[in-house]
Amino acid sequence: MKFQITKGKQKSAIRLCAYGSEGIGKSTFASHFPDPVYIDVEGGTKQLDVARFPTPETWSDLLEEIDAVIEEPTACKTLVIDTIDRAETLLLNQLLSEGNCDSIEKYGGGYGKGYTALQERFLKDFLNRLDRLIAKGVNVVLLAHAQMRKLESPEDPPYDRWELKVSKKVAPIVKEWADILLFMNYEVMTVEENGKAKAKGKAKRKMHANHRPTYDAKNRYGLPDDMDLSFEPLREIYEGTVPIREEKTVISINNPAEGIIEDDMAEDVRTVLVRQLKGKGITQKAFNAWLISTGRIADGSTYKDLSGSAAQSMIDNIDLLVQTLGGKK
Repeated sequence: MKFQITKGKQKSAIRLCAYGSEGIGKSTFASHFPDPVYIDVEGGTKQLDVARFPTPETWSDLLEEIDAVIEEPTACKTLVIDTIDRAETLLLNQLLSEGNCDSIEKYGGGYGKGYTALQERFLKDFLNRLDRLIAKGVNVVLLAHAQMRKLESPEDPPYDRWELKVSKKVAPIVKEWADILLFMNYEVMTVEENGKAKAKGKAKRKMHANHRPTYDAKNRYGLPDDMDLSFEPLREIYEGTVPIREEKTVISINNPAEGIIEDDMAEDVRTVLVRQLKGKGITQKAFNAWLISTGRIADGSTYKDLSGSAAQSMIDNIDLLVQTLGGKK
């Protein structure tokens, strides 16, 4: 046989992305990972005693520094990119230069071609490059700022949601790429005084590792949602004593309200989503086309390539999704 078949779980380097508000401690957090070296894209680690590359001034500079670690993977155990929203700006400037235009909206003649190119190049030039590093056993930590976006719902009042501060087509591929996506925020205690809520005491810095309606997060290691902002909850994972878990992407067909489970009488959450959309007049073909056009999956893929957490979130907001796709309520 031409290929060697292997069995069982394999230990590999870890893809982690952590995002949060400015000043919460993302760079300091990353400094506690095993033997880190920074590519400090925005020059924010000057006050940290860490190893770093020169601040890249162009997209090509950034890629060359990643290539240097690929060529010499013993240079570090963890490569930290600080931050990917600044890295995306370098790519944006590169595209504007190549397209001889002053706006991404005008790139390639417009009609969204600029954002498509941004997504494709970020995946091909950047994330795929980092995967080569992962294959050599070097962990990768991507840091990013957070931005708040208001979500509209036809049934519920609008609410705010924290997301990665990158473009709408780049965010999904980063989230799917990561083994661990951490959202960092302050936990503020409030008390009611004279009918008004007021903050009390010092805000604790927390990190969250599971998806919630108000923020994106995920992990493949069974991490709890509410953790102090520290490397300690991750130490056993990086020391290799906690194996990666199989992603829970099925829900009970007899009692969907029970949520995601693992048993013999279960159905893939993506299949449930497509069936519910069909009942609302949305065909699988139309759904696939929308997923591709919005950058949620790559060209040539199908809904089956959508992450389980993303599919579950769509089920939770099925009416809003149907309205977006133009189906019936």
